[in-house]
Amino acid sequence: MSTKTDTNQNPSRRVSPPDGGQPVGGLLQLVGFHVGGEEFGLDILRVQEIIRLQPLTRVPNSPDSVDGVMNLRGKIIPVIALRKRFGLETIPPDKQNRIVVVEIQGAVLGFIVDSVSEVLRIPLETVEPPPHLGKVRREYVSGVGKLEDRLLILLDVDRLMSGDDLISAAPAEA
Repeated sequence: MSTKTDTNQNPSRRVSPPDGGQPVGGLLQLVGFHVGGEEFGLDILRVQEIIRLQPLTRVPNSPDSVDGVMNLRGKIIPVIALRKRFGLETIPPDKQNRIVVVEIQGAVLGFIVDSVSEVLRIPLETVEPPPHLGKVRREYVSGVGKLEDRLLILLDVDRLMSGDDLISAAPAEA
């Protein structure tokens, strides 16, 4: 009789361990943040740092969601406004806005978010696959985490900035 309790709720979910392996501690560690009234989470291992919003330099002919570039300790990184990327109304910046610096496929990018809430640890078994809502940009969502009194939308940053979008947002190598 096996004591293994792998329910295999969603075999395609990227957060599950490969081929029956056990997740370390069974917890996901996420950076929680808000954009447009919703709470999102990013894998903490993808986040390099979180900084205050700072002046950006606009780059001509850049994609609409790229607000500009910034100098982060001598490295020029593109900064993407997640409100624009998600097709939400833009609002004036305030003191709560932050730039979440992440690494995606070897490129370092910044995401402007409305606010950063906290570092969250949620049990792997509380994550459900994204609901089927047609083509409402759910390709960015890797799952939905159920917390005690709220839901947390888990973003897949690889899909969020995949293909041509990532190439066009990444600065040219010297």
